[in-house]
Amino acid sequence: MLYVLTLVLYFPTNARALQQQASPVDSSINWVTPDHVYVPYIKTVHLYPADMPLNYPLITLNSGQSLLLSFDDLQGGVKDYYYTIVLCNADWRPAALNPFEYIKGFSENRITQYRFSTFPMQRYTHYSLSLPNNNCAPTRPGNYLLKVYLNGDTSQLVFTRRFLVVNQIAQIIGKIEQPINPRIFQTHQKVNFQIDTRSLNISNPFAQIKVWILQNYRWDNAIHDIRPSFVRGSILEYNAENDCEFPAMKEWRWIDLRSFRLETERVARIDEDHRQIVVYAKPDASRASQRYQQRRDIDGRYTTEMLETGYNPDVDGDYATVHFQFLTPAPFPNARLYIFGELTNYECNPSNELHYNPATGAYEGSLYLKQGYYDYIYGLVTPGSTQLDTRLTEGNWWETENQYTILVYYRGIGGRADELVGATVLNSINNR
Repeated sequence: MLYVLTLVLYFPTNARALQQQASPVDSSINWVTPDHVYVPYIKTVHLYPADMPLNYPLITLNSGQSLLLSFDDLQGGVKDYYYTIVLCNADWRPAALNPFEYIKGFSENRITQYRFSTFPMQRYTHYSLSLPNNNCAPTRPGNYLLKVYLNGDTSQLVFTRRFLVVNQIAQIIGKIEQPINPRIFQTHQKVNFQIDTRSLNISNPFAQIKVWILQNYRWDNAIHDIRPSFVRGSILEYNAENDCEFPAMKEWRWIDLRSFRLETERVARIDEDHRQIVVYAKPDASRASQRYQQRRDIDGRYTTEMLETGYNPDVDGDYATVHFQFLTPAPFPNARLYIFGELTNYECNPSNELHYNPATGAYEGSLYLKQGYYDYIYGLVTPGSTQLDTRLTEGNWWETENQYTILVYYRGIGGRADELVGATVLNSINNR
């Protein structure tokens, strides 16, 4: 049966009544920036599945799987850090539900696990937390925002992190292909997939199903608001000619900071005195005109590691000011240059902006990083845009290895929150 697709706009006219019925705070007021650190003394915030530091924080509901949160407080000492989790809809706005409707346990809890750094020059206190736990566990599938704050006062927000809880009801099958469009045939990758919704009670798939696609676990360039091109019974097919196309980039750049004693391949020199460690990365330059070279990367993520054996990077790892240079004969007109990746929370703000130095013919900037292995790229942001553009700094090649995460959200008739009912990861090389 052929369906005629029309644009359906859903305006929840009764949203205010639903919020008053559930009695949460107005979501427009309660919304905060996800994956953001609000204070400068908090570093190396990492949330990931236990024993899998390079994977996205996604677990299956009631599966026994757990997430590990860790972060460093460079001010040292012991502080009263508290946390809560907030159920959000697919767009990361808080759902119109009370915490007791999606949390088993307490809505506010103190982080009690911490250790002091040992011998590093930079003193810090390392905090850790496992979720779910006996005091706090999500009971519904969906998007969750972890909020960490001081002294039991939610207005003293320290940082936020996203994580996902899935109830795998919808089945997803997909693959990565070259686009048909000749203009982007060599530079983009296209995600084609289908969703089997037979286990869901769906009367209107265009209103009840939402799909988000992430490239390398990034939300800043996620594709969403996608409508199926065909509906065959319970099967939704997403394979329209110009949908779900991503710039393919190239493999991520990298720097090995697992030791501050050795100058690894991407390190020019290391300066150390009794006060600080300064690392100078070898200068980078544009790769836009270079041919693609395949190299195994970690898709923009990072790990805290040490090359020296017998040490624990959580409390033995030191910090260094790492200087980066991006060589270019002239500054990019009407654009700002940023270094970007999980090491910068996938954000573009003054802390990771590089500034042009005419004396060296390079953009220059620095980050304060813990010992580890880091992926990163460079990108431009023009006025009036929030989207990072890597065409002039990195270039795109369709054969690049990328990870794509397809997330399927469902809202039942009369439901007050989007449920995450399907999630799968496709690899652009293994799933062609």
